[in-house]
Amino acid sequence: MSKPTVADHLLGRLREWGVEKVFAYPGDGINGILAAWGRAGDRPTFVQARHEEMAAFEAVGYAKFTGRIGVCMATSGPGGIHLLNGLYDAKLDHVPVVAIVGQTARTAIGGSYQQEVDLLSLFKDVAGDYVHMVTVPEQLPNVLDRAIRIALAERAPTAVIIPSDVQELEYSAPGHEFKMVPSSLGVDWPTVAPDDGAIARAAEILNAGGKVAILAGTGARNARAELEQVADLLGAGVAKALLGKDVLSDELPYVTGSIGLLGTRPSYEMMRDCDTLLTVGSNFPYTQFMPEFGQARSVQIDIDAKYIGMRYPYDVNLVGDAGATLRALIPHLRRKEDRSWRETIEHNVARWWQVMEAEALVDAEPINPMRLFHELSPLLPDNAIVTADSGSSANWYARHLRFRGHMRGSLSGTLATMGPGVPYGIGAKFGLPDRPVIVFAGDGAMQMNGLAELITIKHYWQQWADPRLIVAVLHNNDLNQVTWEMRAMGGAPSFLPSQTLPDVDYAGFATSLGLYGVKVDKPDQVAAAWQRALAADRPTVLDVYTDPDVPPIPPHSTFEQMKDAAGALLKGDSSRWGIIREGAKTKVQEFLN
Repeated sequence: MSKPTVADHLLGRLREWGVEKVFAYPGDGINGILAAWGRAGDRPTFVQARHEEMAAFEAVGYAKFTGRIGVCMATSGPGGIHLLNGLYDAKLDHVPVVAIVGQTARTAIGGSYQQEVDLLSLFKDVAGDYVHMVTVPEQLPNVLDRAIRIALAERAPTAVIIPSDVQELEYSAPGHEFKMVPSSLGVDWPTVAPDDGAIARAAEILNAGGKVAILAGTGARNARAELEQVADLLGAGVAKALLGKDVLSDELPYVTGSIGLLGTRPSYEMMRDCDTLLTVGSNFPYTQFMPEFGQARSVQIDIDAKYIGMRYPYDVNLVGDAGATLRALIPHLRRKEDRSWRETIEHNVARWWQVMEAEALVDAEPINPMRLFHELSPLLPDNAIVTADSGSSANWYARHLRFRGHMRGSLSGTLATMGPGVPYGIGAKFGLPDRPVIVFAGDGAMQMNGLAELITIKHYWQQWADPRLIVAVLHNNDLNQVTWEMRAMGGAPSFLPSQTLPDVDYAGFATSLGLYGVKVDKPDQVAAAWQRALAADRPTVLDVYTDPDVPPIPPHSTFEQMKDAAGALLKGDSSRWGIIREGAKTKVQEFLN
């Protein structure tokens, strides 16, 4: 019997770390590892994407929704290059992902060999927390273990590069001798809590405030009960950063919803009028949507000291786990007897949801995109996972879906790259195969890469305990978000050669793969289409013909943005009359409700 190779030990070590899935695409730069996979009985499971970028996105989605490490793999040269966009998505959204990449044989490195790329330099930025190349077998356990630990500790991507000839070497463990670096498995993480003096200073500020606003981000996800208790004591409203949409239920009357460019009017008004700000687990970047400097005293809680004290001149910066810090804070907080601030917030939230319903039901040609989200919201299973692609679908995801129960949701928050919606959904299904997944994607994102990943869905869906993976395509033949950004930000009319998309039969493509495809081109078909998809025995593509003229501009748009958009229309935008009609019908709902 042949002795284990470096590749055999690599897969064994991943199994010992509890890695169950590796999202990958094959190539001769990782042939040694692929051969080891055959010997290992496909453990961990090799999940074959259609493209290495999609493999990286699937690893990001897997990590986001499971809380476990995501692992992706690619061959040398072009394969490694293709991973980069997905890994940057992980870096900017603080997601633990390990990339394992092949390299040309050591004897060829430096010789301008086929598919030879300086991978250490290539990955130095995206995986700057840890990127190393294994050149001898004894390095492997330490390099791999550190890549996993650092990815988890820093919530960041790391990379391990293994030349093709090293993969096939007989494995030899590091010994107890000079210049060897042995390693071990596992890590027990501490619960980080702030000191008592800092808690007392924070409590003094929060108790003194009369109008407290809370901003919660993804770092507060495991502190739901504590966050609710603090909000109740302080009579505060809670706005949610986009990546924290699933932190608190939208059915709580004081939750104002998303904040920022895709945010809600209640969040905007709460930040505009508050005198105290508590930020928990968020690195929300848009300072202009936070209170004016000097207006509010403020406290920030974050477990990562690198992101503390950013974005706003906080008075107290508490480094600690969100749940542990809030639990330490609660005994020091006094319940506010004057509930008028809370009542104002709840009134604004109730009115907002009335306006959202009215706007979603405004007639459009053929379907108002808001209606697609509005009709789904009450039908969502309590354990649903929702992903949204970058583009106008992110606007409606942020403002129209009311999360509750154990629902989860995410998108590419900071990189805001096109294309992760469908692969995020695939990663979620592999991590949590017993939960239904819904993906919202614009037709631009589907044409960029979503259509190809429907083939991946076809390949694997029968392995999932719950077969429901629903991809809703906003079919408007327009790169709609950029079109609106040109109008609102630049005062430029739509440039049709860059914005118009070729027409594709998305439902027909899904049907050709053996999936369920549904064409939806009338408003009264939307609710029934969702019900059919949620009851289906296989993945579904809803091909929804939406109106590109429905404006995604948030209700707190500035005068300058509105003026620029109007100016763009006057310059000859081809859709100007439809935009004026739909914009007027939509905006008037704010005054009728």
